Amino acid sequence: MHKLTFTPVSYTGWGCLHQLLPEVEKFKATNILIVTDPFLKELGLTDKIEQPLLAKGYATTIYTDIAPEPPLAIGEKLVDFTRKYHFDLVIGLGGGSALDLAKLAAVLAVHDGKVADYLNLTGTKTLEQKGLPKILIPTTSGTGSEVTNISVLSLETTKDVVTHDYLLADIAIVDPELTISLPPKVTAATGVDALTHAIEAYVSVNANEVTDGLALQAIRLISGSIRTAVHEGQNRQARSDMSYGSYLAGLAFFNAGVAGVHALAYPLGGQFHIAHGDSNAVLLPYVMGYIRQSCEKRLKDILDAMGISSAYLSQEEASYKCVDALQQLVQDVNIPSTLKGFHIPEDALEQLTNDATKQTRILARSPMLLEREDIYTIYRAAFDGEIREPHQL
Repeated sequence: MHKLTFTPVSYTGWGCLHQLLPEVEKFKATNILIVTDPFLKELGLTDKIEQPLLAKGYATTIYTDIAPEPPLAIGEKLVDFTRKYHFDLVIGLGGGSALDLAKLAAVLAVHDGKVADYLNLTGTKTLEQKGLPKILIPTTSGTGSEVTNISVLSLETTKDVVTHDYLLADIAIVDPELTISLPPKVTAATGVDALTHAIEAYVSVNANEVTDGLALQAIRLISGSIRTAVHEGQNRQARSDMSYGSYLAGLAFFNAGVAGVHALAYPLGGQFHIAHGDSNAVLLPYVMGYIRQSCEKRLKDILDAMGISSAYLSQEEASYKCVDALQQLVQDVNIPSTLKGFHIPEDALEQLTNDATKQTRILARSPMLLEREDIYTIYRAAFDGEIREPHQL
């Protein structure tokens, strides 16, 4: 038996943002908080959200005091703000950070205590109420935050999450038109993030027939369009495929989970403030190369989904070729392929390993058990730029 959870209502497709106003009206809200990335306000993209609401007489407040890979302090400040001004609806607009914070604000607005009290690894309180209604509108094709129940926060050297089904959006609006002006660097990082979601969901020990279908289709769409989206950002078909692929990947990993890549990526973000998508991208080939023997058949399927035929290859040969294809894709979208490329010093590998081993919730989903020695070896491989397997020095 498998439990599957999905956001109650989702809209996908070019121009679907026009569904926002009818959905807002159903909640009978009067005081709306819009949590968004500051640069989206500068670009005027928030006007597409706010102006129709103002025209209908809604009171709106735009909150932009957020940052990429948001630290715990930013989450605490936003929750305090939400409680103080008694909002009755929260709209999240932007990348994963904005959406994660919007979810956090909506739920914790009706709870006591600090955000830190509800963290997965160290918190002592549990969420008891659903909180304010929330509508999530991604402007990137990558995080899948609009369909998950997780809010990720950066701590001093790593990351932790607040997670509960109460954090699920009431409405997700996934409009690829909002991604058309996304810069190449962000398109690449968020795109490989989405691809990683799909791949890790497919090899997860919690994978099932439903998540497999979602993950493989996401891999087809993302791997077939990411290079075009990065290098020809105005290409409408590529942006649509990336948007839909990211959405499917989000559904897949929310229900099947991610594993080793994300567990090792969190400390990179926490210690060196590397964007989450970049952290996943640089580690993806090395983690998959290391666990290759535990999921050869699945890597063969992934290779086919990437549009590279495995018809005349053994499972072992196809799995090797899949790892090579992932490494090539990361290079093709101009993301550094080693930890050195992100200026990570060699003496940081031990502390990165220490922090990654604490991500037990995520590591438990890996098809291969990753012990401390394994995690260090993967970091070392990513530092040296050499794919390694267990017991390979």
